[in-house]
Amino acid sequence: MSNYDDLKAKAKSAFATLADVSIEAKNRAKDKSRILAKKAKLNAGIANERATIRRLNVEIGAKYYNLHKDNPDEALRTQCEEITEAYERIAAKQAELEELKTPCPTEEPCGAECCDDTVCTDPGCTDPECADPACNTPHGEEDK
Repeated sequence: MSNYDDLKAKAKSAFATLADVSIEAKNRAKDKSRILAKKAKLNAGIANERATIRRLNVEIGAKYYNLHKDNPDEALRTQCEEITEAYERIAAKQAELEELKTPCPTEEPCGAECCDDTVCTDPGCTDPECADPACNTPHGEEDK
């Protein structure tokens, strides 16, 4: 019987050791997941703060440019000049776009841009060349 009792004791000891190892592994995993969650929360907080800093830097830069574009500090003169030149290029391109707009071809121009595409944005368009079938209606007859 002593062999049986020895075997029984060894089995109990092995299961107890296995249970302890399992509990330790579970606790380590639990601690690790807590740490990972905390790291993720901290990283998200850092990312939010960096986004706030970027936004505020942009706002500061825009305010500085608007306040000092005519007489910027020497350290920022080049950047201010580049911004001014970019604004000038935008204005030139917008002027080109305006030149490409087709005015309304009615006898009494309404000032709206007529379409040259398949979807007309002018509800009063009477351009016979307009590709939109909803067009070619004389002004004032759109609702009939």
